[in-house]
This record gives sequence, structure tokens and C-alpha cells, in this order.
Amino acid sequence: MKKTLSLLASSTLITGLLLSSCVSSKKFQASEANVDRLQKENTSALGRLNDCNTQVKKLNDEKSALQNENAAVQSDLNVLSAETKMTIADQAKRLKSLQGMIQAQKDVMNKLKNSIADALMNYKTDELSVYIKDGNVYVSLEEKLLFKSGSDVVDPKGKEALKTLAGVLNSTRDVTVMIEGHTDNVPIKTKQFKDNWDLSTARATSILRILTTDYGFAPNRITASGRGEFHPVKSNDTAEGRAANRRTEIILSPDLSELYKLLNQ
Repeated sequence: MKKTLSLLASSTLITGLLLSSCVSSKKFQASEANVDRLQKENTSALGRLNDCNTQVKKLNDEKSALQNENAAVQSDLNVLSAETKMTIADQAKRLKSLQGMIQAQKDVMNKLKNSIADALMNYKTDELSVYIKDGNVYVSLEEKLLFKSGSDVVDPKGKEALKTLAGVLNSTRDVTVMIEGHTDNVPIKTKQFKDNWDLSTARATSILRILTTDYGFAPNRITASGRGEFHPVKSNDTAEGRAANRRTEIILSPDLSELYKLLNQ
């Protein structure tokens, strides 16, 4: 009986131990699985953290680059603003100088026009006229004062007018002279002149030679050209209009070299 109880107790103890061992093994396996899961989650979290740190660094770098770019832009704007202010100041100064030169040229040409008009005041209005147009002084001499019909030889009365004009021009500096011959539209064809253009050019050249050779005007300040019938001042349909178109214009222009220098600065 005692032996039987002892065997039963031993059997019960062994069974308990086996059961206890089985339960501990399951818990251990569960713990290992849990540790493995936690390690994986930790690795994933570290990966995400690294990604976040990389993104933050990238954003900081972009922010720094943007700040540097903004600083560079602001610097350029400051320089541009300073240059713009200087440019505006320079332009204002240049404009003032330009206006002063233009006004001075106007004053010179007005004085010249008045001097010529006073010198030629003894001639009739249907013989010559003096006026300002486009900043130039025009001395318009009618055909009957200078030439016989179809001729380029200047009459004595015309030479006297040119002598008086040359006296004013020779005392005036910084003025260039253009002589333009004009005719009406009545065709001309002679042994000497093929057409009105030829005649107008010859007349302008005759006056040029008188002013330079006879009255000492500087040849490098004078030019001659013929414009024929193509720039009438009145209609050629009437005798009065044709007479007005048969003219020689002496155009006096101011020297604009200083003005051009200022504009090209």
C-alpha cells in the first residue's frame, strides 16, 4: 500500500514537471516571437527616423540655399537701385545740357536770320525771303533776282545780293551752307541743259562758286545740289505758282557736332 502511494506520488510529480516544462516552453517561444517583432518594429522605426532626418537635412539645405539666393537677389537689387538712381541723375544732367545746347542753337539761328534779313532788307519780297524752318535758316532767292530764263549765269543784281549774304556768313561760325536749285515743271532741253534737273544743279553750282571764289566763303562748309521740279512750293498750274517754284534756296544749318557728342555719351 505504501509502495503504491509512493509510485502514484512520483507519477503525479513527473506529470506536473512535464506540464510545467511544456508551459514554460510555449511562453519562451511567445517571448522570442515578441522580441523578434519588437526588433523588426524598432528597425522599421529607425529607418523612418533616418528618412525623416534626411528629409529635414534636405529641407534645411534648401532653406539655406534659398536664403543665400534671396541675399544675392537683394544685393543685386540694391546695386541696380543705386545704378538706376545714378542713371536717372545722369540722364537729368544730360537732358539739361541737351536743352541748353538746343536753346543756344535756336538763339544763334534766330540771330543769324535777323542779321541776314536786315542785310537784305533793300530787296523786294518777290525777289527773296528769309525764314526759319526745321531749325535752319532759309534764304530763298527768286529766279528773276539771279538768272535769266534757262540760264545759269548770275545777273549783277543777284551777285550784289550774294555779296551781302556772304558778308554775314563769313562772320558767322559753326554754320554749314546747302545751296539747292529748283525749277518749275515746264520741260527744258537745250544744248547746255538736258532737263530741269540739269539746270537746277548748274544754277546751284554757279552760286556756290560765287560765294567761295568771289566772296571767300569756306569751301568745306558749303554744298550744292539740284532738285529740279520735284519740290515745288506752289502749284505749277498758274504763272504765279511757277515763278515761285523757280528759285534757289540757300539753307544755313547749325553745327550739331557737339550735340551729337552729348547724345553718344
